[in-house]
Amino acid sequence: MKFNTLTILFLLCQLSSKAQENIQVSQNLTALNIPAIPKSIIDEVKPYTESRSASLLCYHPLKHEMLVSTRFGNTNQIHKVVAPLGDRKQITFFDEAPKDATYEPIVGNYFLFTKDKGGNEFTQLFKYDCTTGQSVMLTNGKRTQNGNITWSKKGTAILYTATSESNGDRDIYSMNPLDASSSKLLIKNNGGGWSISDWNEEANTILMNQSISINQSAIWIANTQTNSKVKLNPENEPKAVYNSIAFTKDQQSVFAITNVNSEFLYPAKINIATGKCTKLVNGFNWDINNFELNEEQTKAAFVVNEAGISKLYVQDLASGKLTAINMKTVGVISRLTWKKDSSILAFNFGSYDASSDVYEWDEKNNTITRWTESELGGLNMNGLKAPELIQWKSFDGLSISGFLYRANSQYKGKRPVIINIHGGPEGQSLPVFIGRNNYYLNELGVSIIYPNVRGSVGYGKTFTDKDNGFKREESVNDIGALIDWIAQQPDFDASKIMITGGSYGGYMTLACATHYSEKIKCALDVVGISNFKTFLQNTESYRRDLRRVEYGDERDSAMLAFFEKISPYNNVDKIKKPLFIVQGKNDPRVPYTESQTMFNKLVKEGSATAWFLMADDEGHGFNKKPNQDFQFYATIMFVKKYLLDLN
Repeated sequence: MKFNTLTILFLLCQLSSKAQENIQVSQNLTALNIPAIPKSIIDEVKPYTESRSASLLCYHPLKHEMLVSTRFGNTNQIHKVVAPLGDRKQITFFDEAPKDATYEPIVGNYFLFTKDKGGNEFTQLFKYDCTTGQSVMLTNGKRTQNGNITWSKKGTAILYTATSESNGDRDIYSMNPLDASSSKLLIKNNGGGWSISDWNEEANTILMNQSISINQSAIWIANTQTNSKVKLNPENEPKAVYNSIAFTKDQQSVFAITNVNSEFLYPAKINIATGKCTKLVNGFNWDINNFELNEEQTKAAFVVNEAGISKLYVQDLASGKLTAINMKTVGVISRLTWKKDSSILAFNFGSYDASSDVYEWDEKNNTITRWTESELGGLNMNGLKAPELIQWKSFDGLSISGFLYRANSQYKGKRPVIINIHGGPEGQSLPVFIGRNNYYLNELGVSIIYPNVRGSVGYGKTFTDKDNGFKREESVNDIGALIDWIAQQPDFDASKIMITGGSYGGYMTLACATHYSEKIKCALDVVGISNFKTFLQNTESYRRDLRRVEYGDERDSAMLAFFEKISPYNNVDKIKKPLFIVQGKNDPRVPYTESQTMFNKLVKEGSATAWFLMADDEGHGFNKKPNQDFQFYATIMFVKKYLLDLN
């Protein structure tokens, strides 16, 4: 068949028109085996991509105003809010999201913040001048992680932690933020689990924590004159959590969170000389995760984690009296912060039907005031119910729980299910606003279960330790039991189950894809571990020892053999259902090679369909809105095609 010039031009125009109807893959993204995504999907899902949240950063030391983090462009930026429900004035405009802003504590004419590049988590310290609006970097800009800013009482100096380029040690430095050249190494540490809790400049002492594992830590007191440190030795159980909060005013004790002689975390006062540990709060058989002291140390606010639901209390430290701060709806509370020289407490609060926002409690009149009101972007919550706490028995009779978000009530009959597994593994799924994932409930009629398998926090230290080392796959078995539980429920379609998760949840996704391939329809792995040996060898050095405590040490021959046996990378032949892998190239936690090698082996040796998406400017998950949007569009295509058989 012959074509004349006009016919060829016509065909080229048709091809060009078709191409313009699809979303173009930007240069920073690598998309392999992902089919063309029509532009029509943008308008279809727009209400689910425009919601935002706000998170408290800090109060101004003199004015009744605060800095918050929220997004109006592509990334979260720092905004100033000067009154309840006032305008959020954006004051930083970076490509990357700043974090951890803290005002100079006396006058507040500048603040410090941290920021990384492309999600690599090598955060640097920056100073923002409130008069000029200019920001300058205070640290060296190299592959070091700087943070944990702690001010001197006079506001003339800071302490901060920084890792080394050559090893994973996290040391303590001092600096006058007005003179970056004043940075000085104060305390040399061994390992990456160190943080600063308090600094008494007059007494030349620093209160520090050393994290050894999720269920073991230690408190140290360092002397800045001698550059030495001494371990505080609390009484009784040595292998427990001891996370210091602050020195007491008399310098004789420290406030701390601990689980010594208890399954759950609680606030305590530990005598420095004797190690005697005095429990400050009684009557709660759940973790108390926060214990925020006011400046005078007369009151403390804390949050009780009741199976994932937050209960907020304020305690009078002299009398021990508790005051419950009741929100109108059930939700999750974080970032407790007392306003300086006042009885006003700020915090973040979010629920299943509202993204996180900043609230304030005033003790004088016992009122709660909302400071930010974030938009849901047109998302319709009608027909969606509050998540349900569900439970099922695992293979060994252990009770496992999770939160079930049911599909919109407009959908009848048996519903498909997405099982979304949290990372950590020492994390916990909470009954929060699930943002974009509401699309699956509302528009596709898919229910979502967020399980808290063994190894999760919030259910006691024994439960948290149940997946360590050689017990790794017992948490995978918890998901197997959940799949069987779903099959027994009259309102779920057990023939349409998708597994997904990020980080450790990504490993769980890959493991479930090898173990339960015949029981699931498809899987989506986000920044997941595919081989524990290579993961431990390549994760950043400052976190490697902490991960070895949890997963096991690959340098031990028996553990290495176990890793080789269970690693999904070595079991790709067992994956029979479609798998979508998502990764950030700058990920310091789970290096991109974990995903890249897994995908390559699936394509070369596996029999299952495999999609792959990687962003060059992201790290441990996607944080930039354009990248998040493309990932969302591709995931919807994947869910429609392989879970729901719609295209």
